[in-house]
Amino acid sequence: MNKIYQVYQVSDSTGETLDRIFLAIKAQFSNFKCKTIHYSFTRTENQINKIITKCNSEQNVIILYTIVDGSLAKYLITKCRKNNIPCFEVLGNLITNFAKLLKQEASHKPSGQHILGKDYYNRIEAIQFTMSHDDGKIISDLDKSDVVLVGISRTSKTPTSIYLANRGYKVTNIPIIPNKNLPKELIENPNKIFIVGLICDVNRLLDVRRNRTQSMHEDRQVNYTNELEILNEIENSKKIFKKNNWPIIDVTRKSVEETAASIIKILDILNSK
Repeated sequence: MNKIYQVYQVSDSTGETLDRIFLAIKAQFSNFKCKTIHYSFTRTENQINKIITKCNSEQNVIILYTIVDGSLAKYLITKCRKNNIPCFEVLGNLITNFAKLLKQEASHKPSGQHILGKDYYNRIEAIQFTMSHDDGKIISDLDKSDVVLVGISRTSKTPTSIYLANRGYKVTNIPIIPNKNLPKELIENPNKIFIVGLICDVNRLLDVRRNRTQSMHEDRQVNYTNELEILNEIENSKKIFKKNNWPIIDVTRKSVEETAASIIKILDILNSK
């Protein structure tokens, strides 16, 4: 397959949902080469006409869309058929089936998931909490955390924390630093704080740390990128996690999303007990 497809993602909202769905689809086809073009907040026929005109100037075009306004969606479908452009709806059938199951009409309101309600403000609060508790900056209120992540440098603590925060979880992440004890509040853990230990393969960590120091021009100690020292850090962190009976997640071959999903799964199991 030598074609490079032009994938037009047309959404009446931010396009975030559509983008995530497409990434899941794309991952299933190893030889699928494409360029993605995003059209967010598409809510008029005039906007669609401009998109179709642009599509007609390209080759190998595919349109994916999430448009909850039925008449506007039909207009896009009609225009695509007239111009022989493959066009696929992402959420429409699911919304229709839910409406039948729930025996109620869908609101068909664009950006319905972005309403500034309680859940939204909880997420904002979680993000603010997580950012202020990054890298062990604040440890005086660990009991307010939904999750505490612990690990040596470059084990994806911060990106995982931020992802979880966007899901509404308040996260503190604390680094394990060689020759330095972890906060006693963490070890004593009188309030049964949910703590997860993150580990990574030595070769992966070595690559990440080297790239970090080179790209950021950081002046780190030699031990930071010494394979034997990294291995000692990993083994020491494992001992700490096992001693304290903290769940351990190996992030070597996991994306941030997968790591977060594993953490949420453990948390859900604990909460169900």
